[in-house]
Amino acid sequence: MLWDVFVRVIDNHGDAGVCWRLAAELAARGEQARLWIDDPSPLRWMAPAGCAGVTVVPWTDPAPRLEPGDVVIEAFGCDPPPSFVQGITARQAWLNLEYLSAEPYVERCHRLPSPVTQGPGAGLTKHFFYPGFTPDTGGLLRERGLGQRQARFDREAWLAQQGVVPGGIRLASLFCYEPAALAQLLARLAEEPTTLLVTAGRARAAVEAVLGGEVRQGALAVQYLPLLSQRDFDHLLWSCDLNFVRGEDSLVRAIWAGKPFVWQAYPQDDGAHHAKVEAFLGWLRPPPDLAEYFRVWNGISTGPLPEADPLRWRQTAELALAQGWALPELVASLLQYRALPGTAAAPTLPPADEL
Repeated sequence: MLWDVFVRVIDNHGDAGVCWRLAAELAARGEQARLWIDDPSPLRWMAPAGCAGVTVVPWTDPAPRLEPGDVVIEAFGCDPPPSFVQGITARQAWLNLEYLSAEPYVERCHRLPSPVTQGPGAGLTKHFFYPGFTPDTGGLLRERGLGQRQARFDREAWLAQQGVVPGGIRLASLFCYEPAALAQLLARLAEEPTTLLVTAGRARAAVEAVLGGEVRQGALAVQYLPLLSQRDFDHLLWSCDLNFVRGEDSLVRAIWAGKPFVWQAYPQDDGAHHAKVEAFLGWLRPPPDLAEYFRVWNGISTGPLPEADPLRWRQTAELALAQGWALPELVASLLQYRALPGTAAAPTLPPADEL
């Protein structure tokens, strides 16, 4: 089938990252995908090799005049252009791919119909499609062959390409917004020999704001990385002993890495992200000290970063990996989806592992 995937790049490239992975995995499974994106520039470093079966369509105004494919996915409620919507008929499935969350509403809302009552799509029906952390959601985005690629990964060779010689020193990666506890973290990491690999963009700016022009603090050495492709970001997570990640796409990649991690949700002024963090902790089931670490890192608690037991941290990461692999895989869930526009509900479908 031909899939039209629409996404807008808001501010942190995460939406583009999710949708590129989605389109690329559809193509890897024999589908054709058109990725409509209002700012294609992040794809130059995110996916420099492109992907056979994926066509990038610059989402301009006015929008290119193309007939809708078999499935239309608007990511995160981005509203496809009216000229395109006018061409959607009952033949197409129209899905609203929502943000990932472990909150209870995800199960309730997954695959619910959303009748369109006005505008060029009036009379049609969208259906919500939610990634999630239970079998009754769309599951997590994971490409086929990920396990084999990770098993073949040469950690030392990749680190050497980045100019890093671990030599028994703890390696940590940092991909964050501007957490209030960042200075605490840097001081904590400086207590034992550590190399901190800092990603480009907001994470680097945040660290430089704390350290100024210094790249050493105690036993901590800071190394700033260039913009990484999605493939190399995986390699970064696989190479490190501890990963700090942010947003949706990198959280899922940290789970697949199977290494100890701490997640920072996208901070919202009204504190709405607190519920998102707590719901994820309910799924993760970390020991109390690690749960409190997440809360301090996300600004939910104001105390100091606790001392988290390294062994239990590793055990939590291994459990998250096992739980994640047991969930539906998002693209397989989409391929199973057979609800037609205008129906009241999706039919009962076989589990993803039967495809």
